[in-house]
Amino acid sequence: MNKEVIHLGILGLGVVGSGTVEVLRRNRDSIERKIGARLEIRRIAVRDVNKPRRVPVDRSLLTNNAYEVIDDPQVDIVVELIGGVHPAKEYVLRALENGKPVVSANKELLAKEGADIMMAAGRCHLDFAFEGSVGGGIPIIQPMKNALAGNRIERVMGIVNGTTNYILTKMAEDGTDFDQALKEAQAQGYAEADPSADVNGHDAQYKIAILASIAFTARVKVDDVYCEGITKITRTDMEWANRLGYAIKLVAIAQEVSPKAVQVRVHPALLPLSHPLASVRDVYNAILVHGDAVGDVMFYGRGAGSLPTGSAVVGDIIDVSRNLLFGSSGRVGCTCFDQRYVIPIEQVETSYYVRMRVQDRPNVLAQVAGVFGIHHISISSVVQRQINPQEAEIVWITHRTQEGAIRHATAEIRRLPVVMDVCSTIRVEE
Repeated sequence: MNKEVIHLGILGLGVVGSGTVEVLRRNRDSIERKIGARLEIRRIAVRDVNKPRRVPVDRSLLTNNAYEVIDDPQVDIVVELIGGVHPAKEYVLRALENGKPVVSANKELLAKEGADIMMAAGRCHLDFAFEGSVGGGIPIIQPMKNALAGNRIERVMGIVNGTTNYILTKMAEDGTDFDQALKEAQAQGYAEADPSADVNGHDAQYKIAILASIAFTARVKVDDVYCEGITKITRTDMEWANRLGYAIKLVAIAQEVSPKAVQVRVHPALLPLSHPLASVRDVYNAILVHGDAVGDVMFYGRGAGSLPTGSAVVGDIIDVSRNLLFGSSGRVGCTCFDQRYVIPIEQVETSYYVRMRVQDRPNVLAQVAGVFGIHHISISSVVQRQINPQEAEIVWITHRTQEGAIRHATAEIRRLPVVMDVCSTIRVEE
């Protein structure tokens, strides 16, 4: 395509949309040299054209009708940054039907409706780029689809939510409890007024579903991803983890179990302090990818925010623009051509940290250990500390065992007369 100007139509001018516009403006000359053509924002769809903006924009560019952007014959690339599933899905499909490639940072849309969208993009032979949907400014989608494409990806493990990582960092380093750490995250702008998508693990759930689908060349449905948030993590668990040489992180894991089966899960985990992810602090994200040829590769950086995510979106805009100019749109499409079974969490094998309050009397350890033994759970270590003359706290670290076994064992332990409470059960990842 012989084109001097590529016109952009942007849907949404919130946090990510503002960051995208700012990056485009800040680095305009460099970006245009890299593309070989000028970039021009033609229209921007927003809910309220009169609302104050994070970045100044010409009011004549604004509209509250998304279809004025999508259906504009002068718009070459549609950039979807509104979030959510509906009406984002309808907007994206309409843009593709209109012959326009799409750039998106919408993780929920990709996780829930990615199959339909990628099929539509394939039928139209158009690009649908979504680097900004996972990891904020960290490049991970393109590396997995391109640079690491020669590998069989065996495992992806990461900290992919900055809000929860900030909260857990505050709890570990400052000794604050969960509620106080959450308030601080909200005050800093790291957590929304309604933080449930973050603290309940759903944000990470969407992201690992996307990464797993790419890693295993098979569509992983978000409903098949086990999800557990951080709301039950206590200051006491943090103290014990530090004492035992671990850090507690919310991890997202996708791992090959067999040629036909994978495990995909999100949950808090104890990581040895020597683990590469254990030192990831505050709002930073990090993703470890293990390929059969390359071994371990780690991606690290700011996982959210206006400019970092805007950086990823602009990177996709550059890539899609180059493809338009060279007539190569749709070159890298959907790679989910295999069928993989996601095993249920009950069949997943890992180690466990189990903390309980018990009566401080003889034979308690033997009774609890006996239940573990009945369920074929081997113990790696056990530590006990006295709470008062009548009560003690015991922490068990198990060897690897199935989730189902630990659930049955802890349910039985709760019924022992000498056990007052099984306070926490947290997975341990090496």
